[in-house]
Amino acid sequence: MQVDNVMKAYGDKRAVDGLSFSVHRGELLCLLGANGAGKTTTIEMCEGFIAPTSGNISVLGLNPTTHADAVRERVGIMLQGGGGYTGIKVREMLKLAASYSANPHDPDWLIDILGLRGVASNSYRRLSGGQQQRLAFALAIIGRPDLVFLDEPTAGLDTQSRIAVWELVRALKRDGVAVVLTTHLMDEAEALADQVLIIDHGKKVAMGTTEELTQNFSSALVTIVCNKDVDEEAIIRNVGSDIAALRPLHYRVNVEPSPASIARIAAELERQNVLITQLETSHRNLEDVFLDITGHHLRS
Repeated sequence: MQVDNVMKAYGDKRAVDGLSFSVHRGELLCLLGANGAGKTTTIEMCEGFIAPTSGNISVLGLNPTTHADAVRERVGIMLQGGGGYTGIKVREMLKLAASYSANPHDPDWLIDILGLRGVASNSYRRLSGGQQQRLAFALAIIGRPDLVFLDEPTAGLDTQSRIAVWELVRALKRDGVAVVLTTHLMDEAEALADQVLIIDHGKKVAMGTTEELTQNFSSALVTIVCNKDVDEEAIIRNVGSDIAALRPLHYRVNVEPSPASIARIAAELERQNVLITQLETSHRNLEDVFLDITGHHLRS
């Protein structure tokens, strides 16, 4: 799949602004971005549900806007919320989806591997949220697609179900399937992605492997947990390092860990009468990089 300088405008607002990337056979591209960053609009253009305002998209050599039916014959789509018929039973739904494909996976194999055997005769509306999510994943891959779009595939799943889905995604890659994954779970991106694309305000702000991103945008740091709030401005002034609150009482100090730098932090917090209850030194992970690039504030 190739996306070349694609823009999507709604009036004066550009939901996607000059985006370019590619996904190859057997590769998983993870799209990361805050809510409203343009991920869903990008995916919907690639799936042929909406047309770009400008730029070009090629999916399996086809234009998804002008050849939407041909594209969807060869792709799998897992949407948020599942989208199943409320009255149809699990096995019936999978058999119906399989009937649309020339060489589908065995519905009963998917039922077993995704832990749906006990609810195979239940209607969709009687499934739990996690069961609906697993069924939606099964429906996305049952037709042996060449390319699959997975939108938050493990949201709401328990640990065992997440592992099962991850193993199936890895199997898809081994079979040469291209995968485009959107997620808010950074450990999922780190575990599965060959390439990570970070989008902000419709634009590509970073792309690379997890290792490349953490090396290019990161340095070593110190994280501390305290027994009460820290005077951040005093840390900046007296320690000479930036500090960011990750969540209440948890802070990241952007400083190269050394005996001297840790001693300066401890001395300043002693002056503030703040107790360090936990201190760690590490290199930033993908979540740290993502927050550095897109910011720590909530998006409306």
